[in-house]
Amino acid sequence: MPKLPLTGHCLCGSVRYEITKPLAFAGYCHCTRCQRRTGSAAAASARIAPGSLRVLSGQELIKAWRPPDGFAKVFCSNCGGALWSQSQQDPEVISVRLGTFDADPGIRPSYRQYVAYAAPWEPIPDERPAALSRGAQSVAARGKHPSARRGEPPGDSQWKNSRRRSPSGR
Repeated sequence: MPKLPLTGHCLCGSVRYEITKPLAFAGYCHCTRCQRRTGSAAAASARIAPGSLRVLSGQELIKAWRPPDGFAKVFCSNCGGALWSQSQQDPEVISVRLGTFDADPGIRPSYRQYVAYAAPWEPIPDERPAALSRGAQSVAARGKHPSARRGEPPGDSQWKNSRRRSPSGR
C-alpha cells in the first residue's frame, strides 16, 4: 500500500490535490464519451473513498462539463487536463484519473466497462481481471453507468462484449 496522502496534479501543475484514504478500485472505461474526452481508447480511473479528496491549489481553475446524463467531467481550465469525474446525484462519488497521480497510486485497473463501444484500433486484452469473479453486478442488470454506485466494479457481462458503436455517442 502506498503512503498516504496520495498527491496529484493537472498537466500544467496549477491544480494540485491529495487523496487521504486508500483507493477503492480502478478500471478502464471504453465508452465513446471517454474516448472523445481523453483522445484515447479508454479512460483509466480510480474510485476514491467519500470525503478523501482535498484540493491543495488551483481551486479557482477547476471547471466541469456536465452532460445531461452521466458524471461531470472535471478539468483544469488553464491546461484542459482531465482530473476526475463526479456524480451529479451524489458529489461524494468521485473517480480520479490515474494519469494525474504524482507517484504509483498502488492500485491497478481490475475491470473494463463499455467494451461494446471499444475503439476498433485498440484490441482489448483477453485476460479477465480477478475482480470480476467476485460476483459484481452487471451493468445491464443495474441499467446505469457502473461509476454511478459506490460498491464493486462492473460485472462479467461487460467483459469483452461485441464491438458495436454507441448510437448515443456515449
